[in-house]
Amino acid sequence: MDFLTRLGETFLDWNKIAEVLPSMFAVGLPNTLVLAITSGLIGAFAGLILALMGISRNPVARWAARVYTDVFRGLPAVLTILVIGLGFGPIFREMTGSNSPYPMGVAALALMAAAYTGEIFRSGIQSVDKGQLEASRALGFGYGPSMRLVVVPQGIRRVLPALMNQFIALIKDSSLVFTLGLLATERELFQIGQDAAARSGNLSPYVAAAIFYLAMTIPLTHLVNYIDARLRTGRPEKKEPDDAAAVVGKGAQA
Repeated sequence: MDFLTRLGETFLDWNKIAEVLPSMFAVGLPNTLVLAITSGLIGAFAGLILALMGISRNPVARWAARVYTDVFRGLPAVLTILVIGLGFGPIFREMTGSNSPYPMGVAALALMAAAYTGEIFRSGIQSVDKGQLEASRALGFGYGPSMRLVVVPQGIRRVLPALMNQFIALIKDSSLVFTLGLLATERELFQIGQDAAARSGNLSPYVAAAIFYLAMTIPLTHLVNYIDARLRTGRPEKKEPDDAAAVVGKGAQA
């Protein structure tokens, strides 16, 4: 019992959790969402460009997309964040006069997201039947308009669950931005929990941060499963009216 009591005091000190909740709601949660959403949007746009380069007829474009993808998918996330943040941070500060490493964190997350979403988009586009492209070309569309209006939209629709999974990964990877030493107003959930745990000598603030992450990722995971099932099965068939029901406007039959 002593062991369980000590374990509870270490991880489930409700007073310590209550103390850190306001700053997590006011600062940590918004910053985590900004990091994930901003880098996700930038990464999705860049990833689509990479996907189109990867299936391009130009060998130079294909080679460049392949090298970029291999490099950023092969490096650990924390190493990429440190290299971008610490390596390009001084240049960014000289150009903008800002001491905040926050934009460098967004840039690092976006560069990594682009590599993964690029492969997701490429696989989705290449999964579209070639007959779609041939049919659009037969109707008089050029290669570019055929890809843009017919093939690419179908490919994106097919990989929506994978894109949502990538966004979930971004939410979790945003915790690694703490390595850049964010300002007090820029700290995300993990760093706020880490700071509170260091001050109190108790691990309960980490549990509070974990609860926030789970509250974001678990609903998104179920949403991914729903989207995936919906794309596989399509919309449920609309039930036909009961044959025994009276015809509208005719009244009951004698």
